[in-house]
Amino acid sequence: MKEIKDLKLQEIGKLRELNEKDLKAELTKSSKELFTLKMKKELGELKQTHLIKALRRYTAQLRTVATSKWFNIG
Repeated sequence: MKEIKDLKLQEIGKLRELNEKDLKAELTKSSKELFTLKMKKELGELKQTHLIKALRRYTAQLRTVATSKWFNIG
């Protein structure tokens, strides 16, 4: 059973230290995982729906860090 700690989310301080390439890779990875969780939820296979909220917030943090550094990662 997955838990929030199993998602391997980095702390916000460590995110601020990443360069543009690493930040983009992390955003891509988390976006794919978020998509997977959403699809599992729609199919009724996901029991831990709280993971979607945590991953959605993490993705928003990644985008905020990228914007504050003036990175154009999409």
